[in-house]
Amino acid sequence: STLCVQGDWVWLDSGAGVPIGARVKVTEGGQYLLVDDEGKLSQVEEGSIRVMHPTSVEGVEDMIRLGDLNEAGLLRNLLVRHRQGNIYTYTGSVLVAVNPYKELPIYTSEQVRLYHDRRLGELPPHVFAIADACYFNMRRHRKDQCCIISGESGAGKTESTKLVLQFLAAVSGQHSWIEQQILEANPILEAFGNAKTIRNDNSSRFGKYVEIFFNKDGVIEGARLEQYLLEKSRVCHQAKEERNYHIFYCMLAGITTDQKKTLCLGDASEFSYLKGGHCIVCDGRDDAKDYTRIRQALKILTFTEIHCWEILKLLAALLHLGNVCFEGRSFSECSSHVLCACSLQVQPTALAVSLTYRSFMTNRELVSKPLSSEQAINSRDAFVKAIYGKLFIWIVGKINSAIYKMSTSDPKYVRNSIGLLDIFGFENFASNSFEQLCINFANEQLQQFFVSHVFKLEQEEYNKENIAWKNISFEDNTQTLDLLAVKPLNVLALIDEESHFPKGTDVTMLNKMNQVPRKGNIYIPSKNTHDMEFGIRHFAGEVYYDSRGFLEKNRDALSSDIIKLINTSTNKLLQQIFEKELTNNVLPAGLWIKQISTLSGQFRQSLDSLMKALYICQPFFIRCFKPNDDKQSMVFDRDLCMRQLHYSGMMDTIRIRKLGYPIRHTFQQFLQRYRVLLKTTVCDPQTPRIGLRNAAWYCSTSSGFPPFSISFEQLLHGLERLQSKIRGRLTRQRYLKEQAAVVTVQSHVRGYLARKSYSRKKVTVTVLQAHTGAMQARKVTNKIRTGVLSRSSPQAAARPEPVDEQEMVETMFDFLPDRVAVGGQEGPAPEDPKPAPKPAPELVELPEAEYNDEDKEFSFVTFSALHFQGTATHSHIDQRLRQPLLHHEDEGDSLACLTVWWIILRFMGDIAEPKHINQEPSTQIQKNLGNRQNRRLSNIVESNILIGEGRTLDRPMSDLEKLHTIVGYALSRRDIRDEIYCQIIKQLVNNKNQKSSLRGWVLLSVCLGIFPPTELLMQYLESFLRAGPSSYGPYCAERLRRTVANGERGEPPCWIELQAVKTKKTTVVSVALMNGSSISLPLDSAGTSAELCQALAEKVHIKDTYGFSLYIGFYEKVWSLGSGRKHVMDAISQCEQEMRRKGEEEQHAPWRLYFRKELFSPWHDSSIDAVSTDLIYRQIIRGLKSKEYYSEKVRRTFQQYTTYDSNAKKVVEECITTELIETKSLGKWIEMVTTAHTQSKDSVMGNAVDYARQKWPIFFSKFYEVTQMSGPPLQKSSFIVAINWNGISFQDEKEKKLLELSYPEVTGVHKSRGQFLLQCEDAAEMADLIQGYLEGLRERSVYAVALQDVSKQDDPTFLSYKRGDVLVMAKNGEYSTDRGWIEGTSERTGATGAVSMDTVLVLPTLDKPSDAILVGRFYAQTHEWSGVLSDQLSYQDISHYTSFSSPQLFFVVTCRQPGKEGGRGRQDRGASKEKLWAATKEPIKQPLLSALQKRVPLSLTLPSPIMKYMGDYPIKHVRQPIELTDQIFGAAMQHVTLQDEVYLGLPTWAHDACCILREMTIMTLISVDYGWQLLWLCTGLFPPSHSLLKYTQRFLESRPREPLATDCLQRIQMLLSMEPRKLPPHQVEVDAIQQNSSQIFHKIHFPNDVTEIFEVSSTTRIRDLVRNIAYKLILNSADGYGLSMKTPDKVVSLNDQDYFFDSLRQTTNQPKKGLCVTGTPVTMPYLVIFMRKLWFNVTPGRDLTADLTFHFPQELPKYLRGFHTCTKEEMISLAGLLFRVKVDTDRSQFVMIPRMLKELVPVDGLKTMSPEDWKKQAGITLDEAKVAFLKAICQWPTFGCAFFEVKQTSEPSYPGVIRIAVSKQGVHFIDPKTKELLVMHPFSRITNWSSGTTYFHMTIGNLVKGNTFLCETSAGHKMDDLLSSYVSMYEMQRQAVRPRNNSMFPT
Repeated sequence: STLCVQGDWVWLDSGAGVPIGARVKVTEGGQYLLVDDEGKLSQVEEGSIRVMHPTSVEGVEDMIRLGDLNEAGLLRNLLVRHRQGNIYTYTGSVLVAVNPYKELPIYTSEQVRLYHDRRLGELPPHVFAIADACYFNMRRHRKDQCCIISGESGAGKTESTKLVLQFLAAVSGQHSWIEQQILEANPILEAFGNAKTIRNDNSSRFGKYVEIFFNKDGVIEGARLEQYLLEKSRVCHQAKEERNYHIFYCMLAGITTDQKKTLCLGDASEFSYLKGGHCIVCDGRDDAKDYTRIRQALKILTFTEIHCWEILKLLAALLHLGNVCFEGRSFSECSSHVLCACSLQVQPTALAVSLTYRSFMTNRELVSKPLSSEQAINSRDAFVKAIYGKLFIWIVGKINSAIYKMSTSDPKYVRNSIGLLDIFGFENFASNSFEQLCINFANEQLQQFFVSHVFKLEQEEYNKENIAWKNISFEDNTQTLDLLAVKPLNVLALIDEESHFPKGTDVTMLNKMNQVPRKGNIYIPSKNTHDMEFGIRHFAGEVYYDSRGFLEKNRDALSSDIIKLINTSTNKLLQQIFEKELTNNVLPAGLWIKQISTLSGQFRQSLDSLMKALYICQPFFIRCFKPNDDKQSMVFDRDLCMRQLHYSGMMDTIRIRKLGYPIRHTFQQFLQRYRVLLKTTVCDPQTPRIGLRNAAWYCSTSSGFPPFSISFEQLLHGLERLQSKIRGRLTRQRYLKEQAAVVTVQSHVRGYLARKSYSRKKVTVTVLQAHTGAMQARKVTNKIRTGVLSRSSPQAAARPEPVDEQEMVETMFDFLPDRVAVGGQEGPAPEDPKPAPKPAPELVELPEAEYNDEDKEFSFVTFSALHFQGTATHSHIDQRLRQPLLHHEDEGDSLACLTVWWIILRFMGDIAEPKHINQEPSTQIQKNLGNRQNRRLSNIVESNILIGEGRTLDRPMSDLEKLHTIVGYALSRRDIRDEIYCQIIKQLVNNKNQKSSLRGWVLLSVCLGIFPPTELLMQYLESFLRAGPSSYGPYCAERLRRTVANGERGEPPCWIELQAVKTKKTTVVSVALMNGSSISLPLDSAGTSAELCQALAEKVHIKDTYGFSLYIGFYEKVWSLGSGRKHVMDAISQCEQEMRRKGEEEQHAPWRLYFRKELFSPWHDSSIDAVSTDLIYRQIIRGLKSKEYYSEKVRRTFQQYTTYDSNAKKVVEECITTELIETKSLGKWIEMVTTAHTQSKDSVMGNAVDYARQKWPIFFSKFYEVTQMSGPPLQKSSFIVAINWNGISFQDEKEKKLLELSYPEVTGVHKSRGQFLLQCEDAAEMADLIQGYLEGLRERSVYAVALQDVSKQDDPTFLSYKRGDVLVMAKNGEYSTDRGWIEGTSERTGATGAVSMDTVLVLPTLDKPSDAILVGRFYAQTHEWSGVLSDQLSYQDISHYTSFSSPQLFFVVTCRQPGKEGGRGRQDRGASKEKLWAATKEPIKQPLLSALQKRVPLSLTLPSPIMKYMGDYPIKHVRQPIELTDQIFGAAMQHVTLQDEVYLGLPTWAHDACCILREMTIMTLISVDYGWQLLWLCTGLFPPSHSLLKYTQRFLESRPREPLATDCLQRIQMLLSMEPRKLPPHQVEVDAIQQNSSQIFHKIHFPNDVTEIFEVSSTTRIRDLVRNIAYKLILNSADGYGLSMKTPDKVVSLNDQDYFFDSLRQTTNQPKKGLCVTGTPVTMPYLVIFMRKLWFNVTPGRDLTADLTFHFPQELPKYLRGFHTCTKEEMISLAGLLFRVKVDTDRSQFVMIPRMLKELVPVDGLKTMSPEDWKKQAGITLDEAKVAFLKAICQWPTFGCAFFEVKQTSEPSYPGVIRIAVSKQGVHFIDPKTKELLVMHPFSRITNWSSGTTYFHMTIGNLVKGNTFLCETSAGHKMDDLLSSYVSMYEMQRQAVRPRNNSMFPT
């Protein structure tokens, strides 16, 4: 039982199954007198009522929060809120909307702004809140949304859909024409798809899905409509009190009399199809006004007048066809069928026959059979329904064509959508037919979708709260869906199957359905064989369907006679809507022509696509309820609403919620409800105690239970016992868990302590052992020293002895001889020399101060603190390391570091040498080390010395061995070099031992000459050397500088190098010349062959140094060191190692250096440099004598100048070998020499050199050992490549030629690709040599071959030639080769003219090549993309990989594979990926970026304009730069994917590249300047993509000397925080940069005819420029001002948010079609005007500058045009002021007043004025007169208005032409003739507006019943802009005073 008091709310059993709310009125003797929600009195007993939860008393906004979460709670909550006037209620995220059946003031624009950008639930429930949630989620999550709006007919689905659409259009904020077109689709769809029913005056008789598309900025850019299951039967039959579709009644009420006459139409009561429901007039609807609205909508949606007339004709035909009568089996002659035939444009007879006869095919003939009157009526109705249904589909398609925009394939194009599903709700009538089955099937699908979504939300709620819960199992409607459409033999499938049988009937269909065995009780079969009904248990209840007419409705077919009739019609619209049927009409006559499928099949297909679309969206639901069937406000039918609750699926939401945790409170709600249980008023959630007395009282009085019968003390005792039990159990459980945890922790701790104790003991024992041994050693040492110390003075013992540096160094390098001759001199090993007397020893003392450089920027102390491992410090120690100083990933490196440390300690003397072991002495060890054949010491160290304390190193070693070991490790392991330097420096820091420190500096100096440190240590090492001692610091710093400059060494130090370290002096080497002389040159450890060659050339004055190289000879071997970066000391070290290998002393190595000619250039000229020619000649003579050069024809080879025969004889004996002398007599040789003596000395030598160059190219070659990796097969894969001036030769080891190539045959040398892929150690040197020959020959060549046909017959300046022609180029300066042009002569035709270097291939040859070479080379070049090249060389460096920088790396990683030219087939084997970024003059055939392979036409529009802009392409007619920039940037501005393609082409400035970053490496200065201009323009339009950005920035940062590089970088950085430009550069931008100015100025005009210049940038927005102008003019405020552009035909206001130059381009350029901007841009003249746009806060006299500059010149024209209403007195006064302004103080102008009246008086007041009416206004200045004029007119209501005269047809009571004035108050409609104000609409009442090309549309009022105003005007864009500006201004002011919400909506 329940205890209630008077006034309590309870639940009372209503007898209908759902309790009703009631209130206790009287309580007497256990009886309650209740008043229920319907006002009825009831008297019940205590046990029959239940207390109502407080939340159900007053109602809640979200029914999820109801305490009574059941049917009764939901129903009463809706009732309570309905009575309160709240029609919207949430159920979670589901909105329940109850139709109020009256207008409510909750759909204004203010409500739109209120709900925009608010979280769901933050404000009271509203349909706008759901719409905003859809919009917010779409923009935030970039996911499509959908809103499913369902409910019964009359529940308000259509209105809710329109409201959501209106809200989305409003928050989109653009007021675009497409938005208005989407909104205007509703009136058309309602007219053709809505009708009056019993339940609803505007019932939608079809379902629709509207998908609105938004761009990435949330702006509507299109929509698409889908319609479902139009109720076509309504056209022919209507129920009682129902009407046909609205369009028929609107047409008859709205069309003109002439149109009615033409269509033969009358009143609606005259047509059978319109009076079937006995309801022609619908209360509350104005059919004539609706027709006007429909015609406006059709006009907005691009329906032409012809379209509208054709639609009217078809509708009229349907009405006439409905009046056709059929009597018996004959056609009743009447005028209706004739009128119908006229409208359908068919023959009346044919129409009659097609309706009354049916044709069918027998075995042999076509038979026609007359139809009965009933069959004829059915045939007519089917025809009518087909026409109307097809017409409706056509209209929907026409609407879609106007509002739907196809998405682009651009990957950066972002488009999301919000779908609105307005679909019929669940239906269960007294008689349900096929339409109800389809409708309920759709609702079953939606219900399953709804339930699964609600269940998903429930799971997310629990997961968000971290609530552990089990999965809820709930029943859905899967079985029903299986029965209807999923399982085999489902209901719809059986209906379709029977529909395809010609003899199938409804009875046979029902029998099949009843006979199918089914599980469960979902299907309810017929009761008997005569019963035509079957039932289905839906989620909303049982529904019984009458199967009669199922098959006919499902077939939805027309007879072939009707199709033939349509085919004969001349009505274009009729044939258009039946186009598919006419196309498919190929079956024999008499058969039914089916559509694509049955009606159910079509519906299922549409429904399936709809469900797929819904499942990928985030859904929102709006459940529309109607409170009663009588359409009365404030009436709530409980039974009807309860049924709708079931139908809507809301109970499933409650059921799922109750399966989990149904009661939920926020903390604040919980606290407010249960705070009474607290003892104190302090509501601290952390306080654990609770007042038990209050709890007991609360439980006994407020919980709904009767009072307790026990005392409070008993209750307290019981609660204490309960608490003790629970606490005890919890404590026990906690204790057991803690006990287990403690045991686990103890076991681990004890194990750890035991291990730690053992380790400590082990270390202690080791230390004790070490100290014990050390103590014993010290005792022995002390005994030995006792005698020495006793004999020394105390002073000597206290002071360390100075170090004799020379003596110690001599001791250290005792393995070096006392004197070493100049390096490189030949001869036997010297005998032991007598020791030279040593100079007196020089005692030096190294500084002992503590090393502390912590204050320095690169302190070694800081380095050690940052990078040293463990506890290692920066200072000296004398013990072994346990781990390396630095961290090393490789374990071998770590062990090597420890070994090196050990050797360094021994070298510096910090630890003693190991004891001798049984092995050979040190010298023998050196011999053993030298016995390894041809191995470097660095490799020997790594492979044969044990890492660590191996047996090989654990022996006494000489200082030389230690040096070689340390250096060997550094050379073999690059990663430990920093470690070695750190170890040496560490031992030098704070080293107290002078000898150790000195040896450390010597070791450091040796290492610095061999290998450099890494960048990590470099600056710290340099800082350490600067702080070093003066005797070694500068010396070491210089060695480091040289090593860093010339690179690391490859071999250990040689003897002469160590000698230089010993003396700290530069080594001097002798280089032998071929004339017998020698030159001594200085050489240090880092010296290279290039440095020696350069020094020698300068010393002997050689001018032509090309091809001279340094050679080294060793015994009989001589090899070239070249003239590059090879280290000379490495070659000497190799000679010494070879001596060691032979077991001899290294210092006796008989090496020698030579200076010889190694290579000739193809363009060698012996007459240029006599010195070099002499040396070459001497080299040839010596080669002949030594048989290095050999030839039978040697007579001209040894022509030497001589005077006497004896000299000739000497020449013969010195130059000619004995074998040659024996072949001829000595006298014969002397005679030949004497004969040659007649030539001059220089010519003889030159001829000899030229002869040797021509005949013996192989003797003057560079040789490389290579291995062929790929390419055409040769006899051997490993061979020698010989490169000389004549070509390239592949030879084997026996000098047999495998292949020989001349340079014209070589197309190029590349990395990793080509016909021959060769592997070589000196790959880079080899490639550079070949490339140098090719480039040098091309520079000097005059031969070229044409790559393409060039026909210039119309211009004699150009040379015409065909592909393959040989051209001889004349380098006479006639044309500028810098711009890519040269004069050429065709050998085929002999003609001469200008030749573009881009169209020819310059051959690398000085002589005309043979025809065979020309043919092969031409084929290779012109078919480069096919992969068939002539002999090409490629190389791959095995020692390193080439590193790319900035854009090059981006090309390698991102760009397409090279050689894939468009449509050419095979890939170019000679191309390389690196080639893509290099400059080229060949037009590309494919885009650079691989992502653009499918968009080749777009990307290839760029090359030619870039070439032309940069001057690399001949322009026959001068073209404007703006035209070229439009072509370059136009496509990229429209297609984002092309923007990186543009960037990639400009930085390398190629002649033809389609992109900017590709064009900068080899271009001329002028072209580069133009390229920088393009890049500057590009960086002001759009930034590179994220993947290209860092490379572009690196590219710009690497060119600091370029004037525009920094500016480009800044422009990119600015664009990164802004959106990119939308249009190519403006003419002003291009003109500025062409004048080399990065500053842009533009002229701005003011209304007072004054102009000023203002600076703007490429990214200046309109608002920024407005503020800048206002600041410069010293205006009080920039608010209300704007920029406008005046062109010859219009004045356009510029949007504040747009970029300035984009606005100029958009307005002044004529529109261009196509993907990119092409053709000559037509830029019309324009003026940029700064003027006042919004007239608010304008008070004349307050801002004089604004009054004189803007207000007066802008208002004066409006006044003179007569737009204002004023009296004659006001006109007289104002005319005097204006006259004062015109003439100032010149009284002589009074006579001119009659001629000046038009400038003084409004145009409509001229007739009322006379010249004598004013002659005053004297005594004031001109400016005062202007201000006085403004003060006078500012009192008028039209002051500051913008006036527009428009044509309108929307409002019949208004004139056809009205004047619209827009001001700060709103929009005024004025009669232009009387100047009478018709109406004024404030901005708050204008809910929507938009403008088209010639239209302006405005919606006034709320979003439900607002009035629509449509007018024709060409100034619609100005009106649109003004309204948007004023509304935005007021919204900003409103936001300024209203506190901002905490929304996370993106801005």
